[in-house]
Amino acid sequence: MRRLVIRALSVFAAMMFVTATFAFANGQQQSSSSQSKSSGPVKIAIRLKNLGTPFFDAVNVGAKEAAKQLGNVDIISQGPSPPTAEGQISIIQSLIAQKVGAIAISANDQNALVPIAKKAMAAGIKVISFDSAIAPAGRILNIADSSSPLIGQTQIELMGKLINNQGEIAILSASSTATNQNTWIKYMKQELQKPQYSGMKLVSVVYGNDLADQSYRQAMGLFKKYPNLKGIISPTTVGIAATAKALEDAGLAGKIQLTGLGLPSQMAKYIEDGTCKAMELWNPIDLGYTAAYVSWGLATGKFTGKPGETMHVGRMGDITIQSDGTAVMGKPFVFDKSNIAKYSKLF
Repeated sequence: MRRLVIRALSVFAAMMFVTATFAFANGQQQSSSSQSKSSGPVKIAIRLKNLGTPFFDAVNVGAKEAAKQLGNVDIISQGPSPPTAEGQISIIQSLIAQKVGAIAISANDQNALVPIAKKAMAAGIKVISFDSAIAPAGRILNIADSSSPLIGQTQIELMGKLINNQGEIAILSASSTATNQNTWIKYMKQELQKPQYSGMKLVSVVYGNDLADQSYRQAMGLFKKYPNLKGIISPTTVGIAATAKALEDAGLAGKIQLTGLGLPSQMAKYIEDGTCKAMELWNPIDLGYTAAYVSWGLATGKFTGKPGETMHVGRMGDITIQSDGTAVMGKPFVFDKSNIAKYSKLF
């Protein structure tokens, strides 16, 4: 009898211990859940190359769209003026102190930003780049607007059609340190080596530093230095608009062909009057949306950011991270007289 009583008491004690342990664990889980709910919105910082350009204004619109769709997300959009790596470094330093959840950066210099980006990641902040990449050591992944080889190829194709694959051409780029610009130019040069472009000659690459006045002056300089110039490719929204204005002011519209990457709202006038017959771009609203959505996914643990992962990015669908840490958003789109009126109303 005594043994039965002792056994019963032992079973009762064990049951009480399990119940207490479960209650404690459940309480801890509820507490953790409560903290998660009360921790406030996920803060995502969108680091632009610079402020006040229509392209990055549209990027910001897309980022806010993603935040509204996701809910409980705050977008902090900032950029230096003028567009320098030093200005971006200063802003990122302040974001580390604010303890944001993620930072998405369009880099003014791929290498200069690596140390501060590493510092941010060491502080637990998820860092990605978009539009213009940070070197791999300074970010988890890079969202590419499109395929760089394809951009280089199609830019030369467009110019070739405009000048019948014959004549001298020049490139008016953004800054000499812009990752995306340099990569596109590399592939443009490779494309020019193909037999069908043997009649085309690249005579100069100049830089306007994504500033309208500098780009304008660089374009005017090209007109004077190369009197036989047949075309200019400007793969920057600031540069192509400034070049178009320079062509019209110099009375060379239609005589020197222009293409590149331009914003529809900024270039509609020049496309409609024939100064620029065709150009390319991706949708910067989609780019901002993608950058914000992926940043949220990384900050919340929904995405790992590892190569091979396929991320479902809302209305953009599935985007796969390639082996080099690049996630390609989409293909460049050609704007001309047939569609510019429609798209210029959008961005």
